[in-house]
Amino acid sequence: MDKIGWERQGSRVGGRLQRSSVGAGRIKDMAEFAGEFAYIDWLRKATPQDPRVLIGPGDDAAALRLSPHAPCLVTTDMLLEGSCFRLSEAGPRLVGRKAMAVNLSDIAAMAGKPVAAVVSVGLPRQGGRQLAEELYHGLREMADQFNTALAGGDTNSWEGPLVISVTLIGEATNRGPVRRNGARPGDWLLVTGPLGGSILGKHLTFTPRVQEALALHASTELHAMIDISDGLAADVNHLCVESGCGAVLHAESIPITSAARSMNDSQTPLEHALTDGEDFELVFALSPADGERLLRTQPVSGITLAHIGECVAEGLWLEKDGRRRVLEPRGYVHAFQ
Repeated sequence: MDKIGWERQGSRVGGRLQRSSVGAGRIKDMAEFAGEFAYIDWLRKATPQDPRVLIGPGDDAAALRLSPHAPCLVTTDMLLEGSCFRLSEAGPRLVGRKAMAVNLSDIAAMAGKPVAAVVSVGLPRQGGRQLAEELYHGLREMADQFNTALAGGDTNSWEGPLVISVTLIGEATNRGPVRRNGARPGDWLLVTGPLGGSILGKHLTFTPRVQEALALHASTELHAMIDISDGLAADVNHLCVESGCGAVLHAESIPITSAARSMNDSQTPLEHALTDGEDFELVFALSPADGERLLRTQPVSGITLAHIGECVAEGLWLEKDGRRRVLEPRGYVHAFQ
């Protein structure tokens, strides 16, 4: 229902919205309203036009111009205060940045090109407007970096903490999307960067591997790929389940961040690299010949590819000091009953 034409001083009587006697019948511009509609008006002025967005914020739905014959990729992620971030520590701009970046990482995992995003927010009623504007700046930072249009969304408010959900639309290249289900026994497993310790800051400031994935996909036959959001062990297990195979990881070959090495807790740096999650690097399967070539030439600037294991017929294993043991696919899980 279009709510814009109603006076906000109106009251609801017997289930029917009554108009105010002052200025009754006058159509109000969105900028005259406080709250949601004033923010929408601000968004429309702040968001640049994009030729791929035929209809943007202000209508009941967005309309996009997508490339003909290219498969459309759709992903969504919701971030909850207290679970995915602490607003008092991160600040709204970094939260907005992360909300866009995690979706871009999903598009990267399928070697796709991002096109446009829609964003829904549940704002706390107190201080929500300033918070919303800072969120937008963080979202735009990531969107602009990866040529992603902001096509619309939804704004709500409540007595609870901040909730933000982004849905991102992308396109596969002419080589098609890279899925999780193409790994086969004998494939090598490579990773795009070091892992572990993301809680010390990387989970908010990482750069999604969109360009790196496109470069790899253009030059190499990638059998399967996944971004590391839940943790290396858990996400390699996800890839193996979808592919119907197993994997062995080589402990000495797994690149570990300095953050993971600096953490002073009960876990070893290797355990952090295997289970922390939110590294948002890519792990992918490919033939040994292609893997050897990539390691020798390191064709993607800005990253160092590492060979961390192989696909096997079944099971998930960790090989360390010449001994192989079962690797539990531990990582982040959203628990509920």
